[in-house]
Amino acid sequence: MTTDDVRPGGLAVWAPSKTPPIGVDLTEEQMLAVAFRHLADLGFAENMAGHITWQLDGRTDMLVNPWGLWWKELTASDICVVDEDARVVRGRWDVTPAIHIHTELHRLRPDARVVIHNHPYYVSVLAALGVLPELMHQTGALFLDDMHLVPTYDGEIDAPWRAIELAKEVGSANMILLANHGVIITGGTLAEAVYRAASIERVCKLAYDVMLTGRTPSAMNRGDLIGMKASLIERAADVYWAGAARMTIKADRAVLD
Repeated sequence: MTTDDVRPGGLAVWAPSKTPPIGVDLTEEQMLAVAFRHLADLGFAENMAGHITWQLDGRTDMLVNPWGLWWKELTASDICVVDEDARVVRGRWDVTPAIHIHTELHRLRPDARVVIHNHPYYVSVLAALGVLPELMHQTGALFLDDMHLVPTYDGEIDAPWRAIELAKEVGSANMILLANHGVIITGGTLAEAVYRAASIERVCKLAYDVMLTGRTPSAMNRGDLIGMKASLIERAADVYWAGAARMTIKADRAVLD
């Protein structure tokens, strides 16, 4: 494929002059609590399982959810801070040792400022099958050349050495499917990571439903997917996040407490 075959996309094609704001200034803790609530509403949760870390630019510590609270009930005051070795340095609660997945990914991937892990249902279906989702809709372009399958379940990641092995295997991918387990999503910003997480469950559901038909989906042109991927990352992520925040706060303003 030559550059002539690639459809342009993103801000190089069109940039909005203005976009709807969240409408309220949020602290980092409030933003993260909103992210938890929003993703839980979309099914990106399994009761109290899962974690999100946010390592702010220029920092080695990270914001994270505590062990024992469901994503649907988290508020800003519940957010903890752990250092780069997963020790709690601020917060009312404890943090799961599985957080080493995050600390080691942050250590090896300076670009991954946000790491999201959970076991949403359709992601878990494909994880049980040990296959990456086939990209058959324009939203799937978000994950073009950006997926990695960890093919073997190696038990609970509850120690740094296990997390180091996983982090090394992941490489540069922003969507990592863990066989018989769940998914890891990374992003350079909270908006980018939340948008990927919200999108991957739908991508996996669509892929699974098409698999059930037994028919071969129509092929998508790679050049078109490249352009669409740029548009989704550069134009959609921030706008998606603003809308998600508005709706989550409107549904329950206590999330900001």
